Amino acid sequence: MDFKAVAKYSALHLKPAGLSLQYGTAGFRTKAGHLDHVMYRMGLLAALRSRQTKSTIGVMVTASHNPEEDNGVKLVDPLGEMLTSAWEEYATRLANAEEQEIQSILTEICQKEAVKLHQYASVFIGRDTRPSSEKLSQSVIDGVSALGGQYHDYGLVTTPQLHYMVCCQNTQEQYGKATVEGYYQKLSKAFGELTKQASSSGDDQMCLKIDCANGIGALKLKEMERYLPKKLLIHLYNDGTKEKLNHFCGADFVKVHQKPPLGLEIRPNERCCSFDGDADRIVYYYNDTAGHFHLVDGDKIATLISTFIKELLIKIGQTLKMAVVQTAYANGSSTRYLEETMKVPVHCTKTGVKHLHHKAQEFDIGVYFEANGHGTVLFSKAAEEKIRHVAKEEKETQKREAAKMLENTIDLINQTVGDAISDMLVIEAILALKGLTVQQWDAIYTDLPNRQLKVKVSDTVTLARV
Repeated sequence: MDFKAVAKYSALHLKPAGLSLQYGTAGFRTKAGHLDHVMYRMGLLAALRSRQTKSTIGVMVTASHNPEEDNGVKLVDPLGEMLTSAWEEYATRLANAEEQEIQSILTEICQKEAVKLHQYASVFIGRDTRPSSEKLSQSVIDGVSALGGQYHDYGLVTTPQLHYMVCCQNTQEQYGKATVEGYYQKLSKAFGELTKQASSSGDDQMCLKIDCANGIGALKLKEMERYLPKKLLIHLYNDGTKEKLNHFCGADFVKVHQKPPLGLEIRPNERCCSFDGDADRIVYYYNDTAGHFHLVDGDKIATLISTFIKELLIKIGQTLKMAVVQTAYANGSSTRYLEETMKVPVHCTKTGVKHLHHKAQEFDIGVYFEANGHGTVLFSKAAEEKIRHVAKEEKETQKREAAKMLENTIDLINQTVGDAISDMLVIEAILALKGLTVQQWDAIYTDLPNRQLKVKVSDTVTLARV
C-alpha cells in the first residue's frame, strides 16, 4: 500500500476537530462543509472493498431528502445492494479517525478482510444536483486514486441509477447495460410491452403530474422522455430551475405534512406524485372534488403491486411464495387488507431499507415498501427462471400472456434498490392495465388516522430503531 500517496492526499482533506459521524442506512449525512475528509476516506474504503470482493463498488454523493445545504455519501455493494454491516463499521472508524490513525486502520482492514493490494480496484461514482456535490465527488476520486484504484465518474445520476449500473457491471451486463442510456432503454421497453394490452378508456388514463423536488429526478426524466411511449404524458414541476432542492416539496415533505408541494397546482382528481431529492422515493396523491388532500403512500403502492403480481401468479398457475415486508411505520389497515383480503403474508422488520431488503430476499417474490415511498420488488433467481420459462414455452395462450406480463414487470422493476422512476412506471402500467383511477386505487382500503412527525434529538446513535 502506498502510504505516501495516502498521506499526501489526506493532507488536502483534513478532518475538522471534534467532528464525529456514524455510517447508517443512509450512509453519512451532515452539513456539506464537514464532509470533505469523509469523501476522501470513503474513496479509500471503496478501493479496498472493490479489491476484497473482486467487484466494482459504487460511491454515491447525495443527502437524498435533506436540505440543499447538507450532503452525504453511501457505498454500493457488488449487486447494487447497501454496504454490508461489517464494512459500515469500518466506514465509521475511518471517517472519525485522526490523521495519524488512518494508516493503521487501513492496514487492519486489509488484514481482517484478506484484501490483496495487487488486486484490480474499480469504483463507480455518481452525484446529485447539490452545489457541493461536484467538489465532494472529486474528494472521492482522490481517495480511489491514492490507493491506485480505477474509477468511472457518471456525474449527475439518480441514486437508483448508480445502484443499477453497479449491478449491471458485476453481472457482466446480464442485468442490463451499465450506462444511463441502457437504464432508459431497458425500463422503457418493458413499460411499452407491459402496457400494450391497456385499454385507452379515458383521455387522462396515462397523464401524470410529477413534483421532482428540484432535484436530479427532473434532469433524468427529461432525458428519458424520448424513450417512453407517447401514451404516457408526464408533466414535470419543481424541476430545479427556480427553487432550492427539497424546499417545501418532494416525497418527504408531502408525506410528513400531508399536503401538496409548493409549485404544483392540483385540479380535482388529477393524479400527482412526488420524488425525493435523489429519486429513490415516490408517493402519490390527489385532491378530491371537495378540495380535500389524499395521500397514497408506500403502503398503498405495495398493496397495488403485490395484488397485481398475485393475480398474474394465479393466472399462470404458479405457487411461488410471495410476501410483503413492512416496518412499524406501516398503516395497520394495509396490513389487515393484505393478510385478510388478499391472503398475502406480511412480515415486519426494523426500520431501515437494508432490513426490508434482506427479509424480502427470503421469498420467491418479496415486495417491500416503507410508508415513505421507498421500496421495490425482489424476484429470486428460481422464480424469475420459472416465469420466463412459462412466458416462452407455455402452450396455453392465457397462461403464456400472463407470464409475459410478469416477465415485463420483472424487467421494469429496479431490484437493486427503491427507484422512484421505475416504481412510477410500474404503478402507471398497473393502473392502466386494471383501468383504475387514483381515487379507485386509494379506495382499496381506508387508512387508519395517522400523522408523522420529526423530532430532533441530540444523539441519534444511542437510539435503537424499531
